Amino acid sequence: MGPQGPADATADRTDDFPGGSGSRPPRTRSRLFRRGHLVASVAVLCGIGMVVAARLPTSVGGIGSLLQTFLPWSGAGTLALLTVAAVRRSVVAAVAVLLPAAVWCSLFGGKLLDKRGGAGDLTVVSHNVHDGNPDPTGTARSLAASGARLIALEELSPRTAPAYERALADSYPYHSVQGTVGLWSVYPLHDVRPVAIMPWTRALRARVDTPKGPLAVYTAHLASVRADLTKGFDTARRNEAAARLADAARAEPLDRVVVVGDFNGTTDDTALDPVTTGLRSAQDEAGAGFGFSWPASFPVARIDQILVKGVTPVSAWTLPRTGSDHLPVAASLRL
Repeated sequence: MGPQGPADATADRTDDFPGGSGSRPPRTRSRLFRRGHLVASVAVLCGIGMVVAARLPTSVGGIGSLLQTFLPWSGAGTLALLTVAAVRRSVVAAVAVLLPAAVWCSLFGGKLLDKRGGAGDLTVVSHNVHDGNPDPTGTARSLAASGARLIALEELSPRTAPAYERALADSYPYHSVQGTVGLWSVYPLHDVRPVAIMPWTRALRARVDTPKGPLAVYTAHLASVRADLTKGFDTARRNEAAARLADAARAEPLDRVVVVGDFNGTTDDTALDPVTTGLRSAQDEAGAGFGFSWPASFPVARIDQILVKGVTPVSAWTLPRTGSDHLPVAASLRL
């Protein structure tokens, strides 16, 4: 035989591949399973991390409280991992991402449902109005426009409290201000007293005589948390205030109880278990989504709460932004 020409040499090379002349090597299933192991490892660690964070002790540096406050945002990381797995076209990574996705859904999936119902017997609004609010009168009018029967305010100051009293006087004939918290009502208030959760007054208790019977209402502003180089995420004073508020609520003789206010923490923070145990979150039970309330400019956490016992939340929501750094929170209750 004579020497090979260029065409013959090309034919020999291409015939080595499945598919015949001119074809390229096909993508094999084994390659889809070999890639993406780094993404898969990160996904597994994220899933385990979520489980650990949800149960992490909060007494050491407050790290547990910090992680639990922002744990719902771990869902964004899960979506990012899923996107990377899709781009990498990795079956291993895609399957591994199911672990953090399942953990997140077990922790927070129920909060995504819209559980809001119709109108109840009583609408309650709670708002940290911020002591530096530049427009207390406008804030008061905005809250009154919600149609709430009860309005609880936190972070009142000697400068702003009179403005709220004047603006709400016509619609809410009954009110009491105790220290930095206040309660306005269309129904008579009785047995109003401060609740000693801190050295200065940041909580009150009142009996509200509604048309369907008495209701105990607690308005509270728990101590702020602090980031400290030596103490870490310092929640000690807040946790102590929560424990005292819990003691007061447990000792309440009335069967129907509503506890509202700025807790400076979420109901996912296990450090607040003393006050959240035995009470139900109106947002969790009758809201839509997470109902984040802080900061008002871009809410990332729900630290303003409406908790109940002996009554049924029908709907829960946040109100439009006011001059405060918090959003107002509201709930409609069936008594």
